[in-house]
Amino acid sequence: MTQSRVHEEGTRPDAVRRPRGGGGPGGGTRSGGSRTGTRRPGRGHRALRWSATVLAVLILGTAGAGYLYYEHLNGNIEKGERSSGDSKADRPEPNAAGQTPLNILLVGSDSRASDANVALGGGRNHRDNPPLGDVQMLIHLAADRKSASVVSIPRDTRVDIPACTDPKTGEKYPATNAIINESLGRGGAGCTLATWEKVTGVYIDHWMTIDFAGVVSMADAVGGVEVCVNQNVWDRPLPAVPGGSGLKMTAGRHKVEGEQALQWLRTRHAWGSDLLRARAQHMYMNSMIRTLKSQNVFTDTGRLMGLAEAATESLTVSEEIGTVKKLYDLGMQLKTVPTDRITMTTMPTVEDPQDGNHLLPAGEDAERMWAMLRDDVSYDDKGGKGGKGDRGGEDTGKGSGSEGGGAEGSAAAREGRQDRSAPDAEIGVLVRNATRSATLGPVGGRATEVARALTRQGFVKAATDTSAAVAEERTVVRYPSAETAGDARRVAEALGIPASSVRKSADVSGITLVVGADWRSGTSYPEQSKPEAGDLPEGSDALNGSDSGTCMDVYKPYRW
Repeated sequence: MTQSRVHEEGTRPDAVRRPRGGGGPGGGTRSGGSRTGTRRPGRGHRALRWSATVLAVLILGTAGAGYLYYEHLNGNIEKGERSSGDSKADRPEPNAAGQTPLNILLVGSDSRASDANVALGGGRNHRDNPPLGDVQMLIHLAADRKSASVVSIPRDTRVDIPACTDPKTGEKYPATNAIINESLGRGGAGCTLATWEKVTGVYIDHWMTIDFAGVVSMADAVGGVEVCVNQNVWDRPLPAVPGGSGLKMTAGRHKVEGEQALQWLRTRHAWGSDLLRARAQHMYMNSMIRTLKSQNVFTDTGRLMGLAEAATESLTVSEEIGTVKKLYDLGMQLKTVPTDRITMTTMPTVEDPQDGNHLLPAGEDAERMWAMLRDDVSYDDKGGKGGKGDRGGEDTGKGSGSEGGGAEGSAAAREGRQDRSAPDAEIGVLVRNATRSATLGPVGGRATEVARALTRQGFVKAATDTSAAVAEERTVVRYPSAETAGDARRVAEALGIPASSVRKSADVSGITLVVGADWRSGTSYPEQSKPEAGDLPEGSDALNGSDSGTCMDVYKPYRW
C-alpha cells in the first residue's frame, strides 16, 4: 500500500494549493478550534528536535567515555516517570544469550515553557498551554544489536490514548480517541509511551524528549551535515501559501549547520507534504549518524566537552536511564550498529474518514511493521530474527538493554516454565473481547463465542468478561504467576494460539484470554503469516542508513 497522505500538500496540482491548516508551518486551526489542533508559527522547529535527540544519544556514547564533569553532567539531565498510562504491552522474551531487544521512544515537545522556547517557537500566548508531541519515533535495537529499525508515526494520526496520570500534578486523564500528538499534554512523555505501547503492542524500555532550545543547542554542537536537493530550492512565502522555512540553496550537495540545518528540517512546503518532510528528516538523520561515526572527537577535548554539555542540557529522559553512565551504556549499544543495518521508516497511513485532516494506521500494513518489531525481525533484508525464542515468557526485563543480568532473567523464566497443567475441567478462563482497533469497531459477542468453544472442549470453567470492550491488536493469553503458566499454555494450545502469545502479567488474577483485533471470527485462532527480514510494506518509505546518494525533489513552485 502506498502512502495516502501526500494529498495534503503533495498531490501537486498545477496551481499552488494552500496547505492544510492554512498558511505556513504555523497557520490555521483544526476543526473544533481547540488548542491541540492549532498550527502555530514556528511549528517547523519541531522538525529538528527528534534529530537532535538521537544525536544526543550518539554523542553521549562518546562523551561518557571519560565521564567528563560526571556529577555536573548528571545534574544537567532532567528525568521523568517511564510510563504514566494504562498500557499492557508485554516485555519480549530473552534469547538464549539473555538478550532482549531495546526500544527507545523519541519525542519532540513544542513546549513554550521558557523564554528561549517562546523566542524560537513563537506563540507567547500559548506559553501556558499543554505541550504537543508533534514528532515521535521509535528506535528498535535488535536483541543481537546488529541492526536498528526506526519508525515514525505522523503527528495527526488518530489513535486510542489510554488513561494517564500526570506524574507532576497528579491530574488524571480518561482514555480517549484522539490524534497522537495530544498524548504528551495528558501526562507527559510517560503517557506518550503508554499510547505507543497500546497502538503497537511493543514494550518500550525508555523515552527521551527535547524542546526548541535543546534543538538549537544540539544543532550548534554537532557541526555540519551533508544534504542534497535535485533542484534549486527556496522555501518562501507565496501568494496563496504564507510561511516557509527560508531554506534557499542550489541543486546538489551542501553541508548545513546552525540556522540552515534548522531550515532544512523545518521545510515542508518545498517538499510537498508532511510525509515528504519526514523523508527529508530521515535523510538528514542518516547523514548525521554517518558524520558522527566518521569523526574521532576523543582527540578534541574542547569539542568533546561541548558535546557532552549540549547533550545533557538538551535532554529529558525516563528516570531509569537518568545518569551519564546509563546514557553512555545506551549510546554505546547504538553505536555498534553498522549504518547499512539502520532502516528509517514511517508508519503507513490512510485518510481518516471522520476528518480529512487526520490519518489512521493503514490496517494490515501498519500491523506488519509492529509485528516485525514485536518479533524482532529486522527492517532490512540483511538479517532475520534478532534471537527471540517462540515460547511465551515472563516479564523479566533482563536483557542487554536493562540493568541486571540477562542470563539470570532467562534462567528464571525457564525455571517457572513448567509444562504441567491442571485438567482442562479445572482451569478457570476469563475471555475478554478486545477486537476493536483504530480502524474497525468491536465484533459483538466474540468473548461469548470463544468461551463457549472452550467449554465444548472441556474447559467448563470458561467465562465471559462482561466489562466494556477494550482494544488490543493482538490476541494474547495472560497468566498471573509461574504456577499457572502451564494452564495458560494449555488454553492457548486448545485454540491454536501460538506459545509466543502466552504472557505473564501482573494485571490479571487468573488465566485471561484477550481476543484481539487479529481474531475477528471463528473459534480457532487464524494462522498468522510470519514476516521476514526486509518484508516492509510499500507505504513505509524505508531509507537505509548507508544510502548517501539520495536527494530531495523540490515541489515546482518552490524552485528558482
